[in-house]
Amino acid sequence: MGWLILLLLIVTCVAALRLFGVRGGALTAGAAALLFGAAGYALQGSPSLSGAPAKRDRTSTVVPLTQARHAFFGNFSAAESWVRISEALASDGQDEDSVGILQNAVRRYPGDQHLWIALGNALVDHAGGLTPAAELAYRRADQVLPNRPAPRFFYGLALARSGQKERAVELWREILAQAPADAKWRPLVEQGVQALSVPATLAPRASP
Repeated sequence: MGWLILLLLIVTCVAALRLFGVRGGALTAGAAALLFGAAGYALQGSPSLSGAPAKRDRTSTVVPLTQARHAFFGNFSAAESWVRISEALASDGQDEDSVGILQNAVRRYPGDQHLWIALGNALVDHAGGLTPAAELAYRRADQVLPNRPAPRFFYGLALARSGQKERAVELWREILAQAPADAKWRPLVEQGVQALSVPATLAPRASP
């Protein structure tokens, strides 16, 4: 069953890339990324085993990473295939491979802001908090396209996930102050600010 799911994922991603007009070298690179991830999974994973809930707890994030990523970059950006493979590896507990995929991606496409942010997120996941390497990835993302909100938002999310909630709220409020009223990602940032601004004593307790 695992092999079938893996094959369907590859076919779906390639079809989606073609549907949204990705052709030529970009399509080839995306397909190569998918095949590379599949090969790594085949070598190190266990696709023949039945599915089981992931043992990693990534629910502590204030805003789900995938939701935030799609809000800022859409569902089918040029970097999507790389990031999906990285997320799949991470959900299987293969954090080093998850980071490695994105390190290869930014070496090939150093001008892709989305990939640099994804690398920062993966490094935070791998370390369980913000690290100098992750901070560097977010800075590189900001340098690629200066004055865009995405690097600062995800840096703030990394701060929040590392226990620095006040700094995250401060940064996100700065983003909101500069954001257009109709920015499609604005509600997501507002949601994050509201969530972090709720006193711990009033925040709902997780079910045992």
